[in-house]
Amino acid sequence: MSSATATATRTMPATSQLATFWLDGDLFGVEVEHVQEVLRSQSITRVPLAPPAVAGLINLRGQVVTAIELRERLGRKPRPEGQEAVVIVVRLHGEAVSLLVDSIADVVDVDVRDFEAPPDTLDGVGRDLIRGAYKLSGQLLLALDVNRAVGT
Repeated sequence: MSSATATATRTMPATSQLATFWLDGDLFGVEVEHVQEVLRSQSITRVPLAPPAVAGLINLRGQVVTAIELRERLGRKPRPEGQEAVVIVVRLHGEAVSLLVDSIADVVDVDVRDFEAPPDTLDGVGRDLIRGAYKLSGQLLLALDVNRAVGT
């Protein structure tokens, strides 16, 4: 093993933590370092002429935060009538953006060596927003590319 490889091996973490959530029956995850907070459904102010994925704006303790409807962004069917979204506030490049999801799950540790390319069964616009997948016990965890999902 060369010294450069040995150094890279020592500095690469073996695990990563993902905050997971459910959306349209699938389990997704985002890196915990991006997550600022998770909130119950919030009052959303619609923005005229905004793209369909922009659900509107949320007042987060005086800070106006854009709300992205992740179902729309991933090309999934709309949330069933009466099911309120959970808000995951993520921080990217110093800016807060909120993601509307169906429900929050756990923070899980994943082994970076188990990371795989997105499954072939994913297609459409959603495939471009998925970095890859982790096989969990009886469940596939789709790793969301947060930067692409919010369009940065």
